[in-house]
Amino acid sequence: MKLIIVESPTKAKTISRFLPEIYTVSSSYGHIRDLPKSKMGIDIENNFKPEYEISDKSKKQVNELKKLAKKSQETILATDEDREGEAIAWHLAEVLNLGEAKSQKPKAKSYHRIVFHEITKRAILEALKNPRKIDMNLVNAQQARRILDRLVGYELSPFLWRKIRYGLSAGRVQSVAVRLIVEREEEIRKFKPEEYWSITTEIKKLGNWKIDNKEFEKNKFEAKLIKINDKTISKRGIKSKDEAEKIKKDLEKAHYQVEKVIKKETKKNPLPPFTTSTLQQAANNRLGFSAKQTMMFAQQLYEGIDLGTEGSIGLITYMRTDSLNLSKDSLKSAEDYIKNKFGEKYVQQRFYKTKSKGAQEAHEAIRPTDPKRDPESVKKYLDDRQYKLYKLIWERMLASQMASSVSDSMVVNVLAKYVHNSSQEKNYILRATGSVIKFSGFLKVYPIKFEEVILPEVKEREKLDLIKVLTEQHFTQPPARYTEASLVKKMEQEGIGRPSTYAPILSIIQERGYVKKIERKFHPKEIGELVNKVLVEHFSKIVDLKFTAEMEKDLDKIAEGKIKWEPVIKNFYKSFKENIMKKEKEINKKDIIEEMTNEKCEKCGSPMVIKFGRFGKFMACSNYPECRNTKPIGNEGKIEEPEMTNEKCEKCGKPMVIKIGRYGKFLGCSGYPNCRNIKPIVKSTGIKCPKCGKGEIVERKSKKGKIFYACDQYPKCEFSLWDKPVGEICPKCKSLMVFGAKGKIKCSNKECGFEK
Repeated sequence: MKLIIVESPTKAKTISRFLPEIYTVSSSYGHIRDLPKSKMGIDIENNFKPEYEISDKSKKQVNELKKLAKKSQETILATDEDREGEAIAWHLAEVLNLGEAKSQKPKAKSYHRIVFHEITKRAILEALKNPRKIDMNLVNAQQARRILDRLVGYELSPFLWRKIRYGLSAGRVQSVAVRLIVEREEEIRKFKPEEYWSITTEIKKLGNWKIDNKEFEKNKFEAKLIKINDKTISKRGIKSKDEAEKIKKDLEKAHYQVEKVIKKETKKNPLPPFTTSTLQQAANNRLGFSAKQTMMFAQQLYEGIDLGTEGSIGLITYMRTDSLNLSKDSLKSAEDYIKNKFGEKYVQQRFYKTKSKGAQEAHEAIRPTDPKRDPESVKKYLDDRQYKLYKLIWERMLASQMASSVSDSMVVNVLAKYVHNSSQEKNYILRATGSVIKFSGFLKVYPIKFEEVILPEVKEREKLDLIKVLTEQHFTQPPARYTEASLVKKMEQEGIGRPSTYAPILSIIQERGYVKKIERKFHPKEIGELVNKVLVEHFSKIVDLKFTAEMEKDLDKIAEGKIKWEPVIKNFYKSFKENIMKKEKEINKKDIIEEMTNEKCEKCGSPMVIKFGRFGKFMACSNYPECRNTKPIGNEGKIEEPEMTNEKCEKCGKPMVIKIGRYGKFLGCSGYPNCRNIKPIVKSTGIKCPKCGKGEIVERKSKKGKIFYACDQYPKCEFSLWDKPVGEICPKCKSLMVFGAKGKIKCSNKECGFEK
């Protein structure tokens, strides 16, 4: 027997279909070893040697793999082809006591390492013919990243606990991402809008076209002001309404004629196939997927989808890559499909060069494993989001091998001559631009925004009539907040992170509560801004874009075997540790989290201070703990009075007020601290509890913030559900019906299984 080990059971299932019975394919379920959670796990004095341990969740599977490896003639490590996959293979080799065939390691079993870009029969069989050793350069690059991040996290996070509040954490790359978001927000706050005006004319060819409305519409067009007396008007050149009105009056009295007509054929080339970064950007912009969602669905498509009689097939190539290469087989397959579907003239084989110097995470771009397998042919086997992502990847790769689109473009410059008292003359130049698609080319497959504008046929010196002059007020806009797409693009441009890190970075900065998304755009939270301020002022190297990019280059050099990893860590850690110790003495917690005010405490007369707590800024008495008076501060920095309700406290009779706590809003007695009665704010579903028959089902939140539904008579009645109830009764078992996946309604009783 020969044992093949991969990371996931789905991947194992797909691969096992392609191989004879001599092979057993098993899964490690991801990483089996890591640095310990309870301590740093790095021997700093012993050249930063890491201390690895098998995680509790992996112990059972490791024992199973040891048994399989012991029975096998050969163990083949088939983890992913990037640094992370190489590290998993190395950890497996160490834990399973594997060695090369000629190894002197006692009792070591022989092993091979194989890699592939896609999970197809051809790719797996080809990989088995070309085994190799574990690439220790890639392993060391991954180890160096892990050790760097652990050193920063374990040294800097406790510092933040002591100087700001407990529970905060800092990450080497994540902190840079937060800095980008905070600095963009600061730009927006400082931005002062400037007024400007644009002027557009509606013009028509001479003739009484109004008799026939269709002819009138065909012979009119819009032209925008671009020059006054040979002086080009910039986009924001007209600063005021008075200036715009003056120009408008001149144009209303001017004589119009065509000054110049430029006709030309323009070509637009298709975009290259996807890399990790561009896939995350396109999926965010076109489909509204987060980077985390994109990578999750891509992983599913890569590892294998059950295609009925065909069995489980990997639909796309490996999705963590910054390469633009495409295999010869995929190019030929794409060419055949395009030729058969659209015709010979739509085919144009293209080769793309990878711009990133450090591009070495994989050897191919993200593409369909078989370009002939179009999205519609597999749609019934995919859920809606898998289908949308596969369609996007398929269209982008296929379009990259198609002919350019061709458009006929036309530019018409119009001269508006205004003469005042036969002595003063002004020449205004207006421009109209039109474009019509002549040959769709790649747009047949990968459509992009293109607005056809058809201009009437005109000749130079031809007289024209003015219909009307339009003036429009505008204001300059601040820079846009980052979306996931634009933040990934910025990080890639700055050389921050690598394909495998973009999605985790974006998830972590949200999970840590440093930023939040509003309408798909990142806004920094107060705690994110405070942590960023401390890091920028006192640990500038950690959040410096250039330093972080240089560190990524060093990791690339380690992966290429050009430098050793230990000196890189040593050079960083020495100055980092010295700075931590220095700042520990210099920085006082009160200087960071407290700000004096002119307001006096109404209870004891002491000055009030602004403090920073778990839920943001609040005002507190400086005479704490003798006086515990506090006041909430709203988003605009003003004292926020508690919101009164009509509900009375059942303990003391005073009105209940809405307060904000760790898990969101709740009702608290206005008599606090004399009365400490609190109650959750519940949202009723209007559905009667099927268990006790007295209470109603209300929406609640668990300690982890997850919504569930329960009887409002708790603790007398403990009925609860995770799924939202519908209000219908199951016709089969009489249990409550709830909302299920894909718009279905199902029975809340799992043993029943009824759905509709």
